[in-house]
Amino acid sequence: MDHSALADGVLSGDRRALARAITLVESTRPDHREAAAALLEQLAGSGREAIRIGLSGTPGVGKSTFIESFGLMLAEQGLRVAVLAVDPSSARTGGSILGDKTRMEYLTRHPKAFIRPSPSQTHLGGVARRTREAVALCEAAGFDVVLIETVGVGQSETVVAELSDVFLLLLAPAGGDELQGVKRGIMEVADIIIVNKADGDLKATATRTCADYAGALRLLRRRPQDPDGFPKAMTVSALEQSGLDKAWSEIRDLIEWRRETGHWQTRRVAQARHWFHEEIRQTLLARLEAPAARALATSLLQDVEAGQTTPTKAAAALVAQLWPEMTPNRSTESLDLAQDTP
Repeated sequence: MDHSALADGVLSGDRRALARAITLVESTRPDHREAAAALLEQLAGSGREAIRIGLSGTPGVGKSTFIESFGLMLAEQGLRVAVLAVDPSSARTGGSILGDKTRMEYLTRHPKAFIRPSPSQTHLGGVARRTREAVALCEAAGFDVVLIETVGVGQSETVVAELSDVFLLLLAPAGGDELQGVKRGIMEVADIIIVNKADGDLKATATRTCADYAGALRLLRRRPQDPDGFPKAMTVSALEQSGLDKAWSEIRDLIEWRRETGHWQTRRVAQARHWFHEEIRQTLLARLEAPAARALATSLLQDVEAGQTTPTKAAAALVAQLWPEMTPNRSTESLDLAQDTP
């Protein structure tokens, strides 16, 4: 594979080259991982930045409809829009339907839009293992806005906040338990809460739900990266395409304020730091899949199953044998514990 040609294709905005590049970075083959690392390194100097918008919500809230209507509005304004949609994978087979692209029929055909569905596989947090690299590829390809749609499974789905500049949380009218807004979790990291389906018989209910969430948000401590009035709640109707322009205006106002105050760059640096540490963890976990490590783990597992040792002690023994230089010095460990004792 000619990586220079693939990089040139991505930089020129070639959609097929971008799709091939994302397939490459999502591959788990060792040779593909090396090639993907080289490709990303080659594209790192492009200097291009997109507005990254993370979007989550429970299944059935209308995420796909919102993204299609919102994406079409942006594309009609001349902006290039990329959608990275993460679909849930089967816990039994590992397969995924990847149906987001078929649900966004009109946006898929728009010349300024690019939609890429990916399976979540076993990765937690609502995004796929390589979504971060896919975002970087879309930025290098010159897209102005990258929409990152998560699986949509619940309060723990906060990893997307480490990928995005603005995080939108979609909710349905009369969903119940509006006091979720005061709980730590997905509500706490949302920048804008959008109550969708504010149309027809649900319009009045959506307005009341929005007011409830706005009240709940006022109980949360203000974050340093937020101007006055944020985070905020608002209503939209993706079906009737109403309120979308206001949502885009609020997003731009928030981004402009963060850029002027330095929070934009601070956030990007913090995200780079987060993914550096995450990559270390994932690399170490991948080392455990090596044949020697798996053989040692199988032997220790038999002792655990036989009740001859505990899972904690067996895990410590595994790490000590694989990486002896990482084993804590006993005398130093004892000294630290002694110092911590009141």
